[in-house]
Amino acid sequence: MRQATIIGTGLHAPGEPIPNVVFNERHQQDIDAFLRENRNIHQRYYMSPDQATSDLVVPAAQDAVAQAGIDITDIDLIIVATDTPDYISPSTAAVVQHKIGAVNAGIFDVNTACAGFVTALDIAWKYLQSDTQYRHILVAGAYGMSKYLDFDDYRISTLFADGAGAVVLSANVEGEGGILASTLYGDGSYHDYMGIYSGGTFMPASHESVENRDTLLRFAKKIPPETNPQHWPRLVRTVLQRIDRTPADVQKYFFTQININSIRETLDILDVPHDRAHNVMDKFAYTGSACIPMAIADAAERHLLQENDLVMLVGSGGGISMAAMALQWTYTT
Repeated sequence: MRQATIIGTGLHAPGEPIPNVVFNERHQQDIDAFLRENRNIHQRYYMSPDQATSDLVVPAAQDAVAQAGIDITDIDLIIVATDTPDYISPSTAAVVQHKIGAVNAGIFDVNTACAGFVTALDIAWKYLQSDTQYRHILVAGAYGMSKYLDFDDYRISTLFADGAGAVVLSANVEGEGGILASTLYGDGSYHDYMGIYSGGTFMPASHESVENRDTLLRFAKKIPPETNPQHWPRLVRTVLQRIDRTPADVQKYFFTQININSIRETLDILDVPHDRAHNVMDKFAYTGSACIPMAIADAAERHLLQENDLVMLVGSGGGISMAAMALQWTYTT
């Protein structure tokens, strides 16, 4: 059976870094200390007013393709995971395909909120396993949430940022290494807890009753703080059991980068050291569906991933949607 391996990575954060102290000045309180101590967030990046999500994907995708050592025209499929698309329709993947010149690629988007990248990677893996016409698939996670933030609400706006990460996933005809197992989880009863609730058929953006606040990211109900530490260890164990491995066998964990305390609590439950997780929220803040591929690309660039390392990806987002995946790393810069 054909397997699927990552052969190139890339990331992009737009503009210049914006430190936490900017919010101290705006809100006249020490937001910096709270973010550093409780979220491990030191700074973030925002796209410019004239940029869209696709503009973040393009440089990340180009870097991933260059590192993969293939031509843009070798890409057979582009999957963009985002819940901040350029448009409701058409797909952001269509815009990316045009901007990078991937003229031979099929295109579609995936929206499972911040679990999107791992979900998209799962889809790409199955394409490569089941259909020999696909050889190289570009999978990107992208986030342009700054366009939807209420900057008067420091409790929310200080967490979120913009960015993109991308990988090239390629077929391995020898069937060794690469993606080993995965699982998806959802609990749709949380669909109205957080999100951007206008713009779709439920609340068309053109409808006269839509107020400005409806176009912004909104936490309508409080998601229990124990949600991720409750489900993440379970998903990790479920995936690892399928390949007869244990949490201690994993060399690197990549979690959704929303809360450092949730990551540490999860690792404690799994009884593995905190340094097994690679975290980048200190540099990039929370970039939603982009955070895991950005963390992967950062780890690869810093030579923190070695050949044959067992790697675990765990993404979670609104909905609630979650996705977990184990893979054997085969790519070195």
